[in-house]
Amino acid sequence: MRPLFAAPSWYPSLVTVPATVYETRLSGLPLLHRGKVRDIYAVDAQHLLIVTTDRLSAFDVILPDPIPGKGQVLHQISDFWFNATRHIVPNHVSDRPLQSAITDPAELALLQGRAAIVKRLQALPIEAVVRGYLIGSGWKDYQRSGAICGIRLPAGMQQAQQLPEPIFTPATKAAIGEHDENIAFDAVEKLIGAAQAKAVRDAALAIYRHAAAHARARGLIIADTKFEFGLDADGRLTLIDEVLTPDSSRFWPAATWRVGTSPPSFDKQYVRDYLETLDWDKRAPGPRLPAEIISRTSEKYREALARLSGPAST
Repeated sequence: MRPLFAAPSWYPSLVTVPATVYETRLSGLPLLHRGKVRDIYAVDAQHLLIVTTDRLSAFDVILPDPIPGKGQVLHQISDFWFNATRHIVPNHVSDRPLQSAITDPAELALLQGRAAIVKRLQALPIEAVVRGYLIGSGWKDYQRSGAICGIRLPAGMQQAQQLPEPIFTPATKAAIGEHDENIAFDAVEKLIGAAQAKAVRDAALAIYRHAAAHARARGLIIADTKFEFGLDADGRLTLIDEVLTPDSSRFWPAATWRVGTSPPSFDKQYVRDYLETLDWDKRAPGPRLPAEIISRTSEKYREALARLSGPAST
C-alpha cells in the first residue's frame, strides 16, 4: 500500500490570522469571476490566478461578515491535499510563483498564503460528491426514499451512521444564490459521457478513501466531501478548485462521533447551526454574525488545518 502523505514540518506554522480579505481588486489582471469564496483572474491563455478570500457562504448565500484567516486556511488545506493525492489523479496546480504575475508589493503581500497560479482547464458541469456517513441532504433523501441519488441503502440506518462503503452521489453545479441538486449516476453519464462519468466516480472515491484514512489516524472523520474536476487540452481528467476543506467537507472529531446525532464539526456547520436559530428565510442578504461566532469559526478552521497536517494520533 502506498504510504499516506507526510505533512511538511512547516505546515502548522502557517496557521495565522492575517489581515482580513473580503474581496480583491488587483490592478494588473482582469477579474474573470467572483464566486462565493474565490476571486479568479486571468493570467494568460494557459493560466489563472485563484485567490481564496475570507468570505463565507451558508445556505448558498454569501454572508456580509468575513472569517479572519479563513482564506489562508482553505488555501493551505487544499495545497496539502493536492500534494497528498497527486499519485491518484493530476491536479491544476502549476509551478509558477505569484511573483510571475503580481508585481505590486502590496498586492503580493495581501495574496501570500491565499493565492496560487493554476492551469486553465475545461471544468466539468458536476459536483463529485462522496459520502461515507449518513448526514445532511443525504440523510434527508434517505428518510424520504431509503436511497441517495438512486443508490439503495440498508433499511433502519440512523443519522450520522457510517455507510457500508463510501458512495458517489453527484450533484449539479448551481449558480450563486441557488442550490445544488443531487442527481443519479445516469444523469452524469448523459452530461459528460459514460466513460468520463466512470472516471470521475472512480477518482473521487479513491481520493476520499485515501484522505479518510489519513484523517482518521489524526482523530478526524471525513463524513462527506465534494470535488470538482476538469479536462486539460489532452482530455486528461484533472482535480481542480478546492480539495477536502472545511467549506467542501464535513470533518467530525472521532472522539465525539455518535450514531443517531449530528456531531460537532470543524467546518461551517457551526455557522449554519447558529443561522438556524434566526428568523431568516435563507435568502440574500444574509444576516450579520456576532463576534463570538466569527471568532469560534475562525478557530475551528485553523484547528482543522493543524490536525490534518500534524502527526498521526492513533
